[in-house]
Amino acid sequence: MTQAGGIPSAQAEVAAFLAGLAGAAPIETHISAIFVGRETAWKMKKAVALGFLDFSSLEARGHFCRRELELNQPAAPGIYRDVVAVTRAPDGNLQQGGGGEVVEWVLRMAPIPTGDFLDRVAACGGLDDKLLDAMGDTVFALHQAAPPVAGLDAPAAMASVLAGNLRAARAAGLPEAIIAPLEAALQAGLARLAPLLAARAAEGRTRRCHGDLHLGNLCLWQGKPTPFDALEFDEALARIDTGYDLAFLLMDLDQQAGRAAANRVLNRYLARLGDYGLLGPLPLWLALRALVRAHVHAARGRDGTALLHAAQAYLAPAPPLLIAVGGLQGTGKSTLARGLAPALGAAPGALLLRSDELRKRRFGLAPEAPLPPEAYAEEVSRAVHEELFIIAKAALRQGHAVALDAVFLDPDHRRHAAEIAARAGVPFQGFWLEASMEILKSRILARRGDASDATIAVLERAAKADPGPIDWIRLDAAGEAQAAARKALGVTG
Repeated sequence: MTQAGGIPSAQAEVAAFLAGLAGAAPIETHISAIFVGRETAWKMKKAVALGFLDFSSLEARGHFCRRELELNQPAAPGIYRDVVAVTRAPDGNLQQGGGGEVVEWVLRMAPIPTGDFLDRVAACGGLDDKLLDAMGDTVFALHQAAPPVAGLDAPAAMASVLAGNLRAARAAGLPEAIIAPLEAALQAGLARLAPLLAARAAEGRTRRCHGDLHLGNLCLWQGKPTPFDALEFDEALARIDTGYDLAFLLMDLDQQAGRAAANRVLNRYLARLGDYGLLGPLPLWLALRALVRAHVHAARGRDGTALLHAAQAYLAPAPPLLIAVGGLQGTGKSTLARGLAPALGAAPGALLLRSDELRKRRFGLAPEAPLPPEAYAEEVSRAVHEELFIIAKAALRQGHAVALDAVFLDPDHRRHAAEIAARAGVPFQGFWLEASMEILKSRILARRGDASDATIAVLERAAKADPGPIDWIRLDAAGEAQAAARKALGVTG
């Protein structure tokens, strides 16, 4: 029996006590009740057993409170404070701490304003480029800090996750006419990708991840996107490939904020980490995350069929292609490439490879960090372009579209880009941006927080070089380059 609101009757006294401390009724999920006060929030785990978790005993709730604190405090130290016992005082009343009988365990946290949850920010159209880049940086740091998991049979673990979610989808009443073909496609994809998943596990990509990394479990804390509520009750759902962890956020962004937002986070994450091997399994992971969201919606009385259709679409991606954007510094290459990328190939759009970002990662720096002049030596530039082409080849082999962003003054570089596409059997289109020196100089002087370190002197040297014959589509960088490029590619929207 439970009281109104879904809190088990055995916890009614504690709930009333915490509501008194908070001065407000709790915010409830199916497994927790959060009592939000002015300075403190108290999170109580409900005494429920739901099959996939068992919080029915006081001992279990204490254990999982401490586990939640352990998992979340490193990434969100300002949010997660401690675990405290609710005890019975000698006069029979309840209190925080004290030496009396422990009647409940609760997490003490900092309150988070409702408008600072990133699903709310997304709903209000507040996910700007700066915040999206910060989200990519946040997930990169989270995964770098996550401990690797050794000895895990990654394909078998993924098969178990898939089976559990299919059971949940059917139990939630989702239509079998959609689930059955989706199941077949997911099983086929998993069988095809099993060797790659095993190889990724062997190279340390399986880690103790967040496990539930969607927009609702990220918030703005001190102005930065901060993950919280990492999955604490099932290690099997959290000991996963980092790419599968990321995929929940990408799917959520794709469905709630649009493909451009998801594409930006993906490319920022890859620019920091360089884990391009996740592109191959990404359609499978996105589909599985859409299935998760579908049955959660259905279990809560919402229509999950649109998400099932989204899962099907993720498993039938658009074919890959390769585009390249060249031109002098300041012509807007990155703006054009980034604008085109979301519309190209498999969700959430093309891999964007910027030579400037690759150069920064070679030196262990974030894209916006400046490099010394020696980082632009000829031998470094040669190595950067070699890496650019190697990554492009690998991504195309995995069935993912690629957008290359570099100066491409060297005719050999332009020729090499076209050859890569031809050998991969995919379409290729090069774009060459042009503008007056006056415009280019003004753009370079106006740059702030960009991966390019180009100066006026760099531009002037480049302008004196002979690029040779250019057979790419020439675009006016001062005009409607984006519209012209989209028309050339047959891209709408």
